[in-house]
Amino acid sequence: MPGDTAGMEGLPGFLLAGIALAGSPGPATLSLAAAGAAFGPRRVMAYLAGIVVGMVGVMAITASGVIGLLLAVPGVTPVVTIAAAAYFVWLAWRIATAPPLAESDGERRPPSFAGGFALSLVNPKGYAAMAALFSGFVLLRERLALDAGLKIALLTMVMVAVNLAWLVSGAALTRFFREPRSNRLINVAFAILLLASVALAVTAA
Repeated sequence: MPGDTAGMEGLPGFLLAGIALAGSPGPATLSLAAAGAAFGPRRVMAYLAGIVVGMVGVMAITASGVIGLLLAVPGVTPVVTIAAAAYFVWLAWRIATAPPLAESDGERRPPSFAGGFALSLVNPKGYAAMAALFSGFVLLRERLALDAGLKIALLTMVMVAVNLAWLVSGAALTRFFREPRSNRLINVAFAILLLASVALAVTAA
């Protein structure tokens, strides 16, 4: 990723990199697909909104340099890593053990706005992707605040689009969630993929 990209000439490359990083399989996108398959897209819109708002927070934190200062404090990085891992293990367990739709359509609650918000804040892939995008491209030279604001606005639009695509893709599997055997297989597959994506994100971060 070119670190000397200057001016609005870097916009196409920035957008392409944003689509690639935000849209690639990861904890947020895979959990959205799983939730869309289990509950349908309409019932998961609050969760999607939480993920997007959380990622706006991640972008703001990354642009401000706060996360770098926090992780520089001795002993903080292992605590953050363990807390994030515990959250994703719990989320994967919920996905893997979710019952078929026909068994409890009225009782099962879809993931909430708060759940999506929390996922973004503890998602290592999100911080790594935003750090790469914010440090690798300059859209408005010598106007740091405006540059950061423009990047946040553009990336928010990108994330809404790619997350909706993952949600709709997952929703296409909804019919399989009404048959117990296929429901269990798909749930377990999503849970395994979620944990694998977290492991890869932590390794790459």
